Amino acid sequence: QFERKFTLLLEQLVTEQRWADVLQWGERWIALGYTPEPAYRALMQAHAGLGDMVSMADVYRRCGEALDRELGVEPSPQTHALYEQLRSGLGLAAPTPVRPAHVAENDGPLHNLPVQLTSFIGRKTELAEIHRLLTPDAETHAGADVRLLTLTGPGGTGKTRLALKAAAQLLAGFPDGIWLVELAMIADPTLVPQTVAALLGVREEPSYPLTRALIAHLRTKTLLLIFDDCEHLIDSIAQLVETLLRACPQLKILVTSRETLGVMGERTYRVPSLKLPERGALPPLAELAQCEAIRLFVDRAVAVTPSFTLNEANAAAVTQICRQLDGVPLAIELAAARVRAMTPEQIAARLDDRFRLLTGGSRTALPRQQTLRAMIDWSWDLLSEPECTLLRRLAVFFGGWSLEAAEAICADETLPVYDVLELLTHLVEKSLVVMEEQAGAARYYLLETIRQYAREKLLEAGETEPVRARHLRFFLKLAEEAEPKLRMTEQLAMLARLD
Repeated sequence: QFERKFTLLLEQLVTEQRWADVLQWGERWIALGYTPEPAYRALMQAHAGLGDMVSMADVYRRCGEALDRELGVEPSPQTHALYEQLRSGLGLAAPTPVRPAHVAENDGPLHNLPVQLTSFIGRKTELAEIHRLLTPDAETHAGADVRLLTLTGPGGTGKTRLALKAAAQLLAGFPDGIWLVELAMIADPTLVPQTVAALLGVREEPSYPLTRALIAHLRTKTLLLIFDDCEHLIDSIAQLVETLLRACPQLKILVTSRETLGVMGERTYRVPSLKLPERGALPPLAELAQCEAIRLFVDRAVAVTPSFTLNEANAAAVTQICRQLDGVPLAIELAAARVRAMTPEQIAARLDDRFRLLTGGSRTALPRQQTLRAMIDWSWDLLSEPECTLLRRLAVFFGGWSLEAAEAICADETLPVYDVLELLTHLVEKSLVVMEEQAGAARYYLLETIRQYAREKLLEAGETEPVRARHLRFFLKLAEEAEPKLRMTEQLAMLARLD
């Protein structure tokens, strides 16, 4: 029964040409300790579909070695025949873009945008800005020069969902289609061009480089490509995107990534957290219920507990939850899922241990979207060692910090002071640190969830006490220097600095 379910799943994924999913599930089946020929056959088809014939042949070799080692047999005639067909280029037809079933032949542009299973909350301002940037005005042509737009932000802020919603609203402006390139499960940077080619139905020819084939396919098309989840493949994607944009004048690209591509002409749009209620006294219930973060919590809570309502009794707790989670959509959804077993008051009280509490994500979501910790682990694992060192030390700040404070407190013999600015810039670019301008100077802060995560890493590294000691010395010295100036004409400037 187990083998049959896996076989049916892989057959369906192969039929739909969802090669990234085939690679994930096929390797997962093999990793369980089995020697399943259906898994090896599916993997061969996936690599061939992506144009990676070397990996296809390697899977066949692995299959033969595993069967010989475990069972003392050779691959079945079916497996061998598939290998020969794929090697000769006969075993897999080129994928072609297909209109969704609900779209008639002449009803509009092509697309492969997935149907969403949950409601889309808020984001009117963000959607309007994306539309303005990617769609030229009929009279002013404003936005016509933005051909590469990157949506950045910390994990869980809803970059993908926002991109898909915006794309659905832009369909009429791209007669040759809008195509989503899902990259989350692609680990090998060299497979990025093959992934795009497989999606668009472009086949690699031995004497014709794949990138040139993509250019030939896209050169005259008015088309939008969405590269989703790019941060782990930044260099490869940046190179491909720049090449395509230079050669294909009507092509536009929308990117979602925790880090910018750093490509000429790139426009960056930082996706903010959902809007939160103003601090202070709560507004009337009807007004509170229209706040984006509150609406999301209530919507997802009702999904798991239909009897849930926002009322005078729980409004303060729901607001506290959304504020403590910085308005981050994924974190709010994970908290709302707990309503099936806890009251909002209980959830709010346990958010000091949020990484244990917020673990109830969708079983079908990407692993990094199933728990709050996994969401940040993904970003942490992409950092260099010096970046990790600085990030964990920044957890000592509770209300933000200046560059001067970061250099004085976070630098030591293992992290030179002259490296702090560059590393801090990297963390801002990777959406782990937020920078805001205040009174003409840059001020930095961490979202509370990231600060708590970094604090755990600081503790694990055994650096808590020395970093706290430097923190104490820095601000004690600052207070001592400020004290006489508080009675002079510099009073306001010094108060602002102390704040």
